[in-house]
Amino acid sequence: MNRRRFLLTSLAGALAAPCAAEAQQADRVYRIGYLALGWGSGDAYLRPLEGFRRGLREVGWIEGRNIVIEYRFAEGRLDRLPALADELVRLRVDVIAASPTPAAVAARNATQTIPIVGLSLTEPVAIKLVASLSRPGGNVTGVAYGFGSDIFGKQLELLREVDPRIRRVAVLYNPGDSPAQPMMLSSVKEAAASLGVELQLLEAHDPREFDRAFAAMSKRRAQALWLTGPMFFQHRARLADLAVRNRLPSMSTQGQWVEAGGLLSYGSNFPDLYRRGAAYVDKILKGARPADLPIEQPTKFDLVINLKTAKALGLTIPPSLLLRADQILE
Repeated sequence: MNRRRFLLTSLAGALAAPCAAEAQQADRVYRIGYLALGWGSGDAYLRPLEGFRRGLREVGWIEGRNIVIEYRFAEGRLDRLPALADELVRLRVDVIAASPTPAAVAARNATQTIPIVGLSLTEPVAIKLVASLSRPGGNVTGVAYGFGSDIFGKQLELLREVDPRIRRVAVLYNPGDSPAQPMMLSSVKEAAASLGVELQLLEAHDPREFDRAFAAMSKRRAQALWLTGPMFFQHRARLADLAVRNRLPSMSTQGQWVEAGGLLSYGSNFPDLYRRGAAYVDKILKGARPADLPIEQPTKFDLVINLKTAKALGLTIPPSLLLRADQILE
């Protein structure tokens, strides 16, 4: 073979290789595992999921065409997550999308080889889910929810903006909700100390303890309520009603709390968070390693206000706060 023919043959091979690889990728149907602590039905759960699906469609992944999604929902039960994660591993999915943090932990415990994308990770470094935010180092990456003293400080400031008299805030939490719970409480305490707010920490392990917790708030003369966590999200309508009946302005992290009758919410926009998580799935299916994909921090935060609840509490929301709200329910 002469030199000219050799170069032309080599060039043709180099150009054909990417095309062949792309054709092979286009022909293959990938299997995505979707592991969630919540339910597979109900608008509050479908909105973030639809954000994930929309994100996949935006980069060309269509269910039934080039991807199949294996859905596994724990229906609010933490104890079901390990078995569901094992199911996805046995199915040999190409990647697992998991939310929230306990689901990502269950997936990581089930496999150290299948890539895992966390869709709303809380304190992933502190709980040793990843080595660092910039270099996760294992088979887990994704998008963080953004818990921290800055976020909690903002939430407490918003409560004080609605009612400047607030000095004592009850914090309702479930110790079994997440391995990141101690870090979350530490951040809340740090934020409260900087604002001169006294926190009243009250545990509730299941819904049977809600009435007792609110009786304790009344006895300790709490002036507002702050809460977050999967169990409380599940029972948000009952808790919002209890907050109003006990004359407590309330703050949580998700807009669905306000839709259920809570006063305020401030936190990451979940559909946007899940949509961005889909971009990680796309990168992994195209060959990227989770170990090399930095954990992203949230960029979009929503403030939601319920004016009907404010009226029931005898509060007037300042116009300046209404102008900053992303959503107002009347």
